[in-house]
Amino acid sequence: MKKMIKIEIYHDGEFYCARCIDDLDIFSQGKTLDEVVKNIKESIMLYFEDEPLELAGFDPNPYDHLGQGDAQTVAG
Repeated sequence: MKKMIKIEIYHDGEFYCARCIDDLDIFSQGKTLDEVVKNIKESIMLYFEDEPLELAGFDPNPYDHLGQGDAQTVAG
């Protein structure tokens, strides 16, 4: 089973912030949720630019394996 990258997204006043909550030192921000999600995905791709996610043991499309209702959304 491949590993998944876990992200925490929170609102910090003016911006939404996203950071990896595992051992990866990746952070991004955006003015909207859509923007912060787009930005954190781009940051992750840049982090793994020299080593594709698959070779690093991560699943590049984790939601392809989920059934309806398996993903959780937390609003704060």
